[in-house]
Amino acid sequence: MNILILGSGGREHSLAWAIKQNPKCDRLIVAPGNAGVAQLAECAAIDILDGPAVATFAAEQSIDFIVIGPEAPLAAGVADDLRAAGFTVFGPSAAAARLESSKSFTKAICDACNAPTAAYAHFTHADDAKDYVRTRPAPIVIKADGLAAGKGVVVAETTEQALAAIDDMMGGQFGDAGAEVVVEDFLTGEEASFFVLVDGTTVLPIGTAQDHKRAFDGDTGPNTGGMGAYSPAPVMTEAVTQKALDEIVRPTMREMAQRGTPFNGVLFVGLMIDAGQPSLVEFNVRFGDPECQGLMMRLGGQVLDLLQACAEGRLDTQQVHWADDHALSVVMAANGYPGDYEKGSVIAALDSLPEDSFHMAFHAGTARRDGQTIATGGRVLALTARGDTLQQARDRAYAMVDAVDWPQGFCRRDIGWRAL
Repeated sequence: MNILILGSGGREHSLAWAIKQNPKCDRLIVAPGNAGVAQLAECAAIDILDGPAVATFAAEQSIDFIVIGPEAPLAAGVADDLRAAGFTVFGPSAAAARLESSKSFTKAICDACNAPTAAYAHFTHADDAKDYVRTRPAPIVIKADGLAAGKGVVVAETTEQALAAIDDMMGGQFGDAGAEVVVEDFLTGEEASFFVLVDGTTVLPIGTAQDHKRAFDGDTGPNTGGMGAYSPAPVMTEAVTQKALDEIVRPTMREMAQRGTPFNGVLFVGLMIDAGQPSLVEFNVRFGDPECQGLMMRLGGQVLDLLQACAEGRLDTQQVHWADDHALSVVMAANGYPGDYEKGSVIAALDSLPEDSFHMAFHAGTARRDGQTIATGGRVLALTARGDTLQQARDRAYAMVDAVDWPQGFCRRDIGWRAL
């Protein structure tokens, strides 16, 4: 099979790493890819938001299967364009991708199917949002309605912080994504990420993880796209997992199908669990980053079979085979992230890191220049390791972190603390 993966981050590097292990994979192209991806696959400089351009490229390269990694091309309808051109595609339609691209849409779906989630209100005018915030207790959550690269959520500890967040979002901090906001009551408990494949009908759970959104140790600092993750998440017991499926995932998927927009792809279910009761925090319609890195380390080459069966409506024939182990991923980010950061610094000593089924340095924001690896993004590397225990995975991952020579980068030193 000739396979095309769209995306350039750590998620796509890990998907490529896992898919490449499957003997069905003959040729693998990642567009646009990054410096790490280029070591195991071909990279192609195409605009992944331009569906017709992707379809033309895929036809020229005799592509058999296309995996869409990030949310932006899904929201832009690239999966629809590719299916219309006759390709087998992993990733939901633009209509189904609204579960991520519109927070207010997701809340309306939850209302329609009685899925447990935080009380909320949706606003198109800042003054109305502020009036509402003044009537609610703090802490309170302010969310940009649209896509904001994982950064469009503020957990405001005070009413003043909430009012400032509304001004920032609706004043253009996230462009069009913040033109509307959703204001939610604050949920207490422990967060977890639950991943399921859905082919429009069948729902197949494929793993759990827990990520660390805040920039600094002790869950302090601003929200980021994710500073590290581990899998599995101990809080996701069998009972909690079953409740999430019965009360949130399956009712949502039925509601989507009834509306004529069945979901086909991976549903990332962000949960808050309090006293064994899961509530929905958010849906994403693609693998999380950095959760994907740990999941791919634990799943390996079977990922291709699962994604292909999902795209072809054959999930009812599939089983997930898990190793009884743990994975942990530590993100190294550029100093200043998630605010302003410098690009172009050199990352040294990457070549000395182990690369095997227990250790991988997944690249996110990197490129090669003059024979050196340079940082081109905010989140730059996801150093990921497996182990028989979470402690062993953690020790291996941080040993890799310590071996990297990159003074312009930082990481959290407490990934996995909740479980450990």
